[in-house]
Amino acid sequence: MKTIILVFAFLFFYTSYSQKKQNFQLVSPNGKIEVTITLSDKITWTITHEKGTVLSASPMSMTLNEGEIVGKNPILLNIKKESVKNSFETPLYKKKKVEDNYNQLLLNFKGDFGIEYRAFDEGVAYRFITKKKGDITVKSEKVVLNFDQDYATLMPYVRDLRNPKDPYISSFESHYENKKISEFAKDTLAFLPFLVDYKNHKKAVFLEANLQDYPGMFVTNNKTKSGFEARFPNYPLQEMNGGFNYLNKLISQRADYLVKTKGTRNFPWRIVVISENDAALANNDMVQRLSEPSKIKDISWIKPGKVAWDWWNDWNIYNVNFQAGINTETYKYYIDFAAKNKVEYVVLDEGWSVETNIMEHNPKVDLKTLIGYGKERNVSIILWASWMALHENIDAIFKNYADLGIKGFKVDFIDRDDAKMVNSVYEIAQKAANYKLLLDFHGMYKPTGIQRTYPNILNFEGVKGLENNKWTPNDDVPTYDCSIPFIRMMAGPMDYTPGAMRNATKSEFKPSNSNPVSQGTRCHQLALYTIFEAPLQMMADSPTAYMAAQESTDFIAKIPTVFDETVALDGEVGKYISIARKKGKNWYLGAITNWNSRDITIDFSFLEKGKTFDADLFTDGINAEKAAIDYKREKITVDSSTKMTFHLASGGGLSAIISLK
Repeated sequence: MKTIILVFAFLFFYTSYSQKKQNFQLVSPNGKIEVTITLSDKITWTITHEKGTVLSASPMSMTLNEGEIVGKNPILLNIKKESVKNSFETPLYKKKKVEDNYNQLLLNFKGDFGIEYRAFDEGVAYRFITKKKGDITVKSEKVVLNFDQDYATLMPYVRDLRNPKDPYISSFESHYENKKISEFAKDTLAFLPFLVDYKNHKKAVFLEANLQDYPGMFVTNNKTKSGFEARFPNYPLQEMNGGFNYLNKLISQRADYLVKTKGTRNFPWRIVVISENDAALANNDMVQRLSEPSKIKDISWIKPGKVAWDWWNDWNIYNVNFQAGINTETYKYYIDFAAKNKVEYVVLDEGWSVETNIMEHNPKVDLKTLIGYGKERNVSIILWASWMALHENIDAIFKNYADLGIKGFKVDFIDRDDAKMVNSVYEIAQKAANYKLLLDFHGMYKPTGIQRTYPNILNFEGVKGLENNKWTPNDDVPTYDCSIPFIRMMAGPMDYTPGAMRNATKSEFKPSNSNPVSQGTRCHQLALYTIFEAPLQMMADSPTAYMAAQESTDFIAKIPTVFDETVALDGEVGKYISIARKKGKNWYLGAITNWNSRDITIDFSFLEKGKTFDADLFTDGINAEKAAIDYKREKITVDSSTKMTFHLASGGGLSAIISLK
């Protein structure tokens, strides 16, 4: 799509500008959001939405080598304003095309740096730009978020104990804690994205995008308890084996700087997404817009799809004449299941190789035989690997397995987002693309746009998904399920790994390793395949469990993993959500609720007018409040004028495939 840009450049000369206070305004295209940038002895920005304060004056700066503070006593050289109307194609996303319309203000300062601000109808963002010769050292970055009131937040705290001496070692899996700004847990950190609730339906989500050659951002409480300030992991100097089963690297010494990097570069975007409608948060494209376009010219080999997964169900298949486990016979069974149900992939999780040396195979797993067996049945193989075992020998490993016919890797135990690890993730993505390999990153920080830059990365964890929840009876999983579409999913795809065929009510849920159970109803699980964005989507339960629930399995298998269009129908953070997505001529509908049963109304006006559709509908059964596996399947006729009210049981849901008559 052609981009229309209107540019206005002004040049200012000041001999002592830093002593003067001056404001600059930037307004969103629809006029609802206004950003005020104030220059004095520092640089601050203030954000208002419909004249209500979203962010009070909050300073920004970077400290470079030799104590240079970029943003202190700034001397403005010139400004440039632009209005951009653009769009771009997104073939492996929740919609085919993303609109990219914004107003921009670029302030260039003495000292070879600038700050670029953008205002969209859905939010605002800024980033530092430097144009310095040679390399620079970034010692620290100041990001402050000040608020005018003590608002409620939904905050994911760092709770990982893999290395208690280093809070930046984390699997990035936490439920949200609902606390006021002033109640932020003292002396701890939270990671992005997080949400601030301004009441009267207005909310903001704070994110970052285009994180390259730079550490990820955390937040902690500021000294006044009226906001937050950023913290970043310093660059690792010494590492040692550690973590779960010694499968990742812990940091024994960090530098006194964040990163040594190029002097001429763009830094990550700091983003505030603002909405008066919760549902709109579940269909937001801000991270996609603010990330670099694909570096892979030909993406035709990148095939999204579903994956039959072994680990969550503990390789627990039965009614067979062999010992189930990590062996060739078991994986042939998974491949047969995948072929029968038109599932594109099978993943071989931990155990198929020596975990610290994935070039050495488990003798019970005949990998070449499995690759050939799958190829005959149109099922491809993805291999699990720890980051530690992969990163020191990437080219040899990728070439070896690509030559064998492996289609991708699930890379686990990353557990960090310092600049060294971020660079490693980019290196793995590029090298995987060189060998036409797909990637699924686990133990991973939240996506920050690399999924657009390297679309061979089809999924990310960075979410407390089903694999974690099977052991946590005290976690409120349905409420979390009804929260992450509005917060975590805004950053990008989530390898939540849904698909449990054993389902439990709140009172009946019990932890189990080999016969794991989900919290909530069967229809809740079915709906997650439409609601949760995941171009590479796991089917977490065992083939035996799916074959015992073939009607549900057939339904899941028909739901695509990427879409042409998305419509967020309704929802309220932490309570319920309903989403419709289109692929080809069909629509796919999903809705879920927390532990509170409720009636929801679905407005089918997203359907094309003047046409009639058949809906294959799964809803909670009349006895789902006691037996969570209970559901009702029916075929109904709908069109764009249809409005229907459905009852969702406690922890319940509904799902439908809607096809043109």
